[in-house]
Amino acid sequence: MEIVIYKTSGCGFCNKIVELMERADLPYTSYMVGEDINRKEFKEKFPQAIGFPYVIIDGEPVGGLTETVKLFVEKGLVTSRKK
Repeated sequence: MEIVIYKTSGCGFCNKIVELMERADLPYTSYMVGEDINRKEFKEKFPQAIGFPYVIIDGEPVGGLTETVKLFVEKGLVTSRKK
């Protein structure tokens, strides 16, 4: 599974997506919008993106934190129960 995450500086949800990846023990590549890619390039590449983080899995856009959590729970990569 190839996971790419686009984040922005100071984004609380972006911090949570990193926690989710660690919890699921999945490798990922992250790009900081404004540093690794500029906002114009990001919007041209992903015009459907409405916020951050923005997650791409195996070349398919997933969306943000909520959509990624739902997908991971459905696939059994994480549980919805707290330890």
